[in-house]
Amino acid sequence: MMSRFIAGRLAATLPVMGVVAVIVFALLRLAPGDPAAILAGDAATPEQIAAIRARLGLDQPMLEQFGGWLWRLLHGDLGTSIISNQPVARLIGDRIEPTLALACTTILFAVAVAVPLGVVAAWRHGTWVDRGVMAFSVIGFSVPVFVLGYLWIFGVAMNLRLLPVQGYVSLAQGFGPFIERLILPTLTLSVIYIALIARTTRASMLEVLGEDYIRTARAKGVREPRVLTRHALRNAAVPVISVIGLGIALLISGVVVTESVFNLPGLGRLTVDAVLARDYPVIQGVILLFSALYVLVNLGIDLAYLLFDPRIRY
Repeated sequence: MMSRFIAGRLAATLPVMGVVAVIVFALLRLAPGDPAAILAGDAATPEQIAAIRARLGLDQPMLEQFGGWLWRLLHGDLGTSIISNQPVARLIGDRIEPTLALACTTILFAVAVAVPLGVVAAWRHGTWVDRGVMAFSVIGFSVPVFVLGYLWIFGVAMNLRLLPVQGYVSLAQGFGPFIERLILPTLTLSVIYIALIARTTRASMLEVLGEDYIRTARAKGVREPRVLTRHALRNAAVPVISVIGLGIALLISGVVVTESVFNLPGLGRLTVDAVLARDYPVIQGVILLFSALYVLVNLGIDLAYLLFDPRIRY
């Protein structure tokens, strides 16, 4: 049963990535804008633009372009940037550290804050604590990421001067400066994630806390913290794990905005610059990478069910 579950999830990832590749390629080619015209400049003649299009292969039929790109992709070649003339894989490798650092700190911080908030809100259902958590969840969903970013910059970095406004320091240059530059971006990006996880945790815990085995544990004299963590939270974990995986989509979209606000040289900034320049190979490579990460994370979430759902294990 377990092996079939794992094999089925692994097999389901292949057609998903295939569909993503087709959609990304088609949308980029159908979108307005000509990378050859951008590369040639405003003073270029139509003949010069046509020559650049021919050199880049953009004058070929779309199916022929897709076939060539797919063949190179299957051989591990993401292509070459139209603007910088550098391999896309190298550009991604140079920019991936800030993005991974921001994503990891955001996930860790959001889970560490949101799960206890959801548990406490369910435990104190109907009190001011519960209402406060729910109000925070509504606000967290409502306020755009870039607005939160500018508020943090204005309040903490510019007025209080407690943290740097923008930029990134590699982990190799020191853990202190590395974390210092990630605090504000992490706080900005984690708000919507905390709201999502806390609300789901609360709803799942409320359902579990009404079960008979919880009342039995309390009747036996089990201490309340143990009832909440060992008995209730473990059985309420499946929906929480699911929403953590689904929230990766929010995280990916938020990374693009957050890196632009705080001037982090990550994949989000690379994507924005590539979109403005119509750099098709870079856009395709980054989106495929984000899609692969999203699929793999959700695959890991599905496999995590093996630890919490006995119906899959037995």
